[in-house]
Amino acid sequence: MAVDELDAKILRLLLEQPRTSVREYARTLGIARGTLQARLDRMERDGVITTYAPRLSPAALGHPVLAFVHIEVTQGRLNDVGDALAGVPEIIEAFSTTGGGDLLTRVVARDAAHLEDVIQRLIQLPGVVRTSTEVALRERVPHRMLPLVDAVGRAGRRPA
Repeated sequence: MAVDELDAKILRLLLEQPRTSVREYARTLGIARGTLQARLDRMERDGVITTYAPRLSPAALGHPVLAFVHIEVTQGRLNDVGDALAGVPEIIEAFSTTGGGDLLTRVVARDAAHLEDVIQRLIQLPGVVRTSTEVALRERVPHRMLPLVDAVGRAGRRPA
């Protein structure tokens, strides 16, 4: 599925004004509401739009410490460890990776002592061999999608 210039404009509006109605998006873009809805439905079906959920701040929820924890896993236990990680609320993302570790997790904590407690919990999971932690000092580029949406819209296609 290709993302064309109009799709990119729709995605930009969704990102910049997430609480606006479909009717208002259509009016802003100067297209029929049905056209807009059909494109939204197609982009949802094709996995371009994955959620309409709000982006929350872990810091505002009392978890200002952010760390990246690399986890080395016993061979053959990756799925088991991945399933166990889903039960740790302080892990807000986890990815299988190449390189030094098998998994990379994004972990939030209330403070350094809480982060240590979370890491100790991870180390005790069956299948975890070792962890390596990097604490984030400051966010330099916040999560963003607009530059990618703009680039894809200009190119008229989705990246490979």
